[in-house]
Amino acid sequence: MLKALVLDYGGVLTDPGEDNPAEPPLLTALRKAKQLGLKTALLSNADGWWQPPRVLDGLFDVTIISGEVGLAKPDVDIYLLTATKLGLEPGECVFVDDLSVNIHGAVEAGMVGVHHRSTRSTLEELEILLAIALRD
Repeated sequence: MLKALVLDYGGVLTDPGEDNPAEPPLLTALRKAKQLGLKTALLSNADGWWQPPRVLDGLFDVTIISGEVGLAKPDVDIYLLTATKLGLEPGECVFVDDLSVNIHGAVEAGMVGVHHRSTRSTLEELEILLAIALRD
């Protein structure tokens, strides 16, 4: 059973979607997932100086920034670290990224991977995997 949603920032949470919503669709989905009790994590290859935008405050149980932990996607160890910080097994986490090489690393670590190509397809896949509604 999947218990956590792990998201990349650039290219995923920043994707404005196809329908010009008030906020990026995956940010809305993140809020819903959190409200429904899923654990959440931000996993970014940003440097150690980068900080997530204030709009994300309180939405993540865990934030893993490559520049702070000395690991980077697609290194298997960064996904294992993320799962450990969430208090879960990798197989209980679904990871979303817009780069396929990062999905391969997550899957190698034991996570379920979703390759983000469009907000619509990513949301459809997440709703199936997580068995919850993430859209209005």
